[in-house]
Amino acid sequence: MATGETALTGVERKLAEGDLIVSKTDAKGIITYANDVFIRMCGYSEDELLGAPHNIVRHPDMPRSVFKLLWDVIESGRECFAYVLNRARNGDHYWVFAHVTPTFGPDGSIVGYHSNRRAPDPAVVAKVHPVYLAVGAEERKHRDVQSQVAAGTAAVAAFLKQQGMPYERFVWALGESVHAAV
Repeated sequence: MATGETALTGVERKLAEGDLIVSKTDAKGIITYANDVFIRMCGYSEDELLGAPHNIVRHPDMPRSVFKLLWDVIESGRECFAYVLNRARNGDHYWVFAHVTPTFGPDGSIVGYHSNRRAPDPAVVAKVHPVYLAVGAEERKHRDVQSQVAAGTAAVAAFLKQQGMPYERFVWALGESVHAAV
């Protein structure tokens, strides 16, 4: 646990039906806007969030390599959808289905990012969580962040190859498989 981090509580917070977390960042991922739902869910005040890196809510069980994948997509100018495990200020956790889009300036360059997050289907979380735990276990076999990300990225690539689909399709297939089973 990093200095200043609160221990994990094991308590899961849940977004209510219809709740939408909204945040905006600059091009480096520094928070420039946080809506009331985000503030309530993460437990930080608006003053604490504004100017902080968005990874202030990163849960240690959320693989770094999944965030690298997300950043690779959005930095290329495309939108990205992802299931994300976040950590609240007090150590609680909460899952979100995130939609992150780049914000473009007048010259076409990326000037920031906009993210909407809603409650994910619990059946999808039950499918994605073990994948994230396995990828995270690969990352934790390494000491430095660069090696962790490389190992996790290789694990994600191997998993997706086994599934026979790119990450974007995998994200949507999770929801389709759950809804088809209902």
